[in-house]
Amino acid sequence: MKKIYIKILVLFIVFFSINQAFAHHPDNSLIYLRVYEQANIEGNFHLNVNELNDILKLNLPKDFTLDDINPYLDKIMDYIKNNASFSYNDKAYPIIFTGENEVLDVDFGNFIMLDFYLDSSSDVPDSLDITYKVFIDEDPGHVNLLGIEYNWKSGLINNEELIALDFTSRNYSKTLSLTDGSLWTGFMTMIRQGIWHIWIGLDHILFIIALILPAVVRRRKSDDDHTSKIYNWYPVEKFKPAFLYIVKIITFFTIAHTITLSLASLEIIKLPSRFVESIIALSIGLAAYHNIKPIFKGRDWVIAFVFGLFHGFGFASVLGDLGFNGEHLTLSLLGFNIGVEIGQVAIIAAIFPILYLLRKLKLYPKFLVYLSLILIIISLYWVVERVFDIDLPIDNYIMKRGYEFAVWLGLR
Repeated sequence: MKKIYIKILVLFIVFFSINQAFAHHPDNSLIYLRVYEQANIEGNFHLNVNELNDILKLNLPKDFTLDDINPYLDKIMDYIKNNASFSYNDKAYPIIFTGENEVLDVDFGNFIMLDFYLDSSSDVPDSLDITYKVFIDEDPGHVNLLGIEYNWKSGLINNEELIALDFTSRNYSKTLSLTDGSLWTGFMTMIRQGIWHIWIGLDHILFIIALILPAVVRRRKSDDDHTSKIYNWYPVEKFKPAFLYIVKIITFFTIAHTITLSLASLEIIKLPSRFVESIIALSIGLAAYHNIKPIFKGRDWVIAFVFGLFHGFGFASVLGDLGFNGEHLTLSLLGFNIGVEIGQVAIIAAIFPILYLLRKLKLYPKFLVYLSLILIIISLYWVVERVFDIDLPIDNYIMKRGYEFAVWLGLR
């Protein structure tokens, strides 16, 4: 039996490794396009300085300026040209950089914006075949996004928030229609982004796991000693009550993060990203500690709701900090929320039945406690990183070894 739990623990660590310590911090590179009649298609690339340093081995300071980046511009532009392309019917449109660059400062990092146009694209094609794999070969978890600022044929004017395409390791070459309306495309992309950010948001996943663990057992006094002050775990007898329990908890979590995601995206309330991310990390540890020693007896939903509010602010950083807001904000919020809920349901559907089958094992209470302790350790580790804004080496080592193991298993 111990071997089974050791295997579960190993798989948990591997899962932690593959999803990396970038939990909840979106690692995206963007393209914004402007399509004009009788003029070359224009746009700009947005690249994160941390990824430039890690992948291109640059030495840019955290708060870099244009003067800092000038010595590396040729290397950066060559890298982009080797990993991005635009064409139509086998006609390639070379990327021409204009030299009009800018530094963008957002909560989770600084970005360099490089302006460009597509040579010989004044005769606007009906569509563009786009390959955008910047940083993807080096980091398979990286996601690139494309937004359209202006396209008369699609009815988009001064639009900065609508995602038209997303590029991943599974598909970094896609076709962008320049004649068809892209509202539906953008809406579906926002749904996919909601799902994706749940799955790369390891802190959200671990919080949900902490909430699910006690769903298949109940804590009460021993049946033969009601005078005892010691509470033991007993498995639930039926699937339905246990399932309804977790549905109730997750519903409160959903309501909470939906409220704050909307408020933050509408800029009604805005909290510092570092503070929010620290609270999110802390929420995992407190939810796990609640499994060992109840904080709110009989009111587990309180933890889900209170910390769900902060998780909502975390989700908002994905939309707000990257500038996806404006006249289509309602569609963006709706699509992203739907995607988040689909992602949550998928996590519950994958984990809950397994826990239900394991609930009657004598070692399940110990498994619950040991796994909760692991979650507490991970939580405290992230709290230290985020509160003090430091990068501890342990998660990078685990990430590297976990990725190598995933490659060995054929998962990557």
